[in-house]
Amino acid sequence: MAGNRVSRATMHIERESLKNATRVVVKLGTNVVMRPDGHPAIGRLALLVEEIRDLQAAGKEVLLVSSGSVGLGSRLLDLDSAPRKLVDRQACAAAGQGALVSLYCRLMDSVGLTGAQVLLTESDFTDRQRYLNLHTTLGRLLELGVVPIINENDTVSTDELALGKGEVFGDNDRLSALVASRLEANLLVLLSDVDGVYTCPPGQPGSVLISTYDDESEVLIGKASAEGRGGMASKIDAAQIATTAGVAVVIANGSHPNVLSELIGGEEVGTFFPSHKVLNSRKRWLAFATASKGRIVVNEGARRAVVEDHASLLPRGVIGVEGDFSQGDAVDLVCLDGQPFARGVSNFSSSQARAAKGRHTAELPDRGRDRTVVHCENLVLLEEVGS
Repeated sequence: MAGNRVSRATMHIERESLKNATRVVVKLGTNVVMRPDGHPAIGRLALLVEEIRDLQAAGKEVLLVSSGSVGLGSRLLDLDSAPRKLVDRQACAAAGQGALVSLYCRLMDSVGLTGAQVLLTESDFTDRQRYLNLHTTLGRLLELGVVPIINENDTVSTDELALGKGEVFGDNDRLSALVASRLEANLLVLLSDVDGVYTCPPGQPGSVLISTYDDESEVLIGKASAEGRGGMASKIDAAQIATTAGVAVVIANGSHPNVLSELIGGEEVGTFFPSHKVLNSRKRWLAFATASKGRIVVNEGARRAVVEDHASLLPRGVIGVEGDFSQGDAVDLVCLDGQPFARGVSNFSSSQARAAKGRHTAELPDRGRDRTVVHCENLVLLEEVGS
């Protein structure tokens, strides 16, 4: 996790800055949405919706990312246990999504808000044009005073739903971070059933809540719950994505009364992740919202040129090509030891890259700018994102 250790005074000032957040993404975990008996926690959700109403009344734009559709669908379909098979989870999502968004819309309508369902799949992020269109659509909903209610489209998703196997977002923690990044939000709030990030799982001897997380924080991660797919490791990963995009993050307990108003009021609630923007929009997309379709192995000279001189990758530096990809696909650049160090958009298909590897650009047909295998403008170094 990139960042610097900060003094307590600085931490207080940064916490205070949350008061000025104008665009807030709130993510509710399954254990916030659902009660232990499998029914939705209507009272808790009603209070959170009222808080969202208060934030909007204070001039803030709010987007809601909610888990819980699979859990709710499991109850509606009267399943005896949490579904493990992909097809069963899809069936539960189909039953639960409608019921969940209907519940939110009823709660929002009761306090004068308007909600709108937005279901997303991995391709909405990996396809650059759809990624940009998502920004436009969500931005227009916010202009109209609507609260977008966002979830993975689990009914048609496959890898994302397969218990954390997705390459882009395997859970709603990561999804919420990508949304916050895309919308250039000021704050992402991840609400769970714990008070924040602990040095080790809550309840274990010596476990202490971390007030402000930085690169020196030491955390022993426990297992995710049976109901959800995220867990604390997923939340910390999501926080890394968001903070790199300039979004402050707070992980807090969704059962805590007035949690949103208190943390946005600058109070020391949950675990705070200060923002440290280092990537522009295109590089954020490359780093976090794309799934690599292949690997290009480069020699040491090419690696140094890309990393130290921020140069483009030329065919001369390519010594190997792995996978089957097309022109315009995202690929990882790897060292001789197989360690990825960058990701970029390939100007060559895998077959073209194999044919051109090791050759001087003068030996290639006139391809214009496409003489570069990966242009520096379409490339992000993984060290820039703390990988």
